[in-house]
Amino acid sequence: MKIGLISDTHDWLDPQILEHFHDVEHILHAGDIGRWEILHQLHDAAPVTAVLGNTDFGLDCRETESIELEGIRFMVHHIVNPQGLEPRLVKSISKRKADVVVFGHTHEAFDETIKGVRFINPGYAGRPRYGASRSIAILNIDGTELSLTSIPM
Repeated sequence: MKIGLISDTHDWLDPQILEHFHDVEHILHAGDIGRWEILHQLHDAAPVTAVLGNTDFGLDCRETESIELEGIRFMVHHIVNPQGLEPRLVKSISKRKADVVVFGHTHEAFDETIKGVRFINPGYAGRPRYGASRSIAILNIDGTELSLTSIPM
């Protein structure tokens, strides 16, 4: 199963993203979405699970979502510091028995397993600005094996 990972679109969906996500089976958006239409556009490619970011207002999304795909338990939350988790996030990850936490906010790609939980930030996907690096990711699930491909934009 292929899962598209995206965060921090900030009101703009690069048309290349839909091209990269053309064959994904699900999309996880880790917040700072912008307009609701972005989720509708992504939904044209695959079902979407999305969370609110710190700049999202008026969207019908929650702060944290959980979903199980191909036996892998995902938790999606916008602001996460994997090296210094807040106690409420430690509790939330444990309660959800998350195998993978997908997050955003930092605008930097990240992929590391800490204490048995894989933390993935696909990076910043919004408008090009100030020479900032932009990226999305595709997570491939093959049985219990997870392989991540970061896609620079």
